[in-house]
Amino acid sequence: MYNFLSLFTGILITLMVSLNGILSGRIGNYSSTLIVHLSGFIVISIFIIYKKYKIDIKKSIPLVLYSGGIIGVLTVIFNNISFNVLGASLTISIALLGQTLSSLIIDHYGLMKMKKVKFEKKKLLGVSFIMLGIYIMTFF
Repeated sequence: MYNFLSLFTGILITLMVSLNGILSGRIGNYSSTLIVHLSGFIVISIFIIYKKYKIDIKKSIPLVLYSGGIIGVLTVIFNNISFNVLGASLTISIALLGQTLSSLIIDHYGLMKMKKVKFEKKKLLGVSFIMLGIYIMTFF
């Protein structure tokens, strides 16, 4: 089930980057970023109201954990810029490489109080295939 959800998330990310990039090309990067996040805010607000979900913001949680929205805005802006130059497949592929490398570092060192998952040499093969794929997509 979780593998399917991850696969579906990848499909949604590709659709999101494509739609956001096209919108950005037509109305501008910052306007499209604002509209994208505003529409997301409206949808989640309707869901929260419909489900009568109570938002519980705890002061004991480190402030940095609430910063995902800032990272989301930067992600949309950078994806929009990249999409309009590189296209969907390279934008997503290079982003995947960045996600893979950063997640390996987070896992290996147990950053953000995550469980440590040591880097094994066999993972290097997978990262190498991703890098080779990006190289081939870029230069051939």
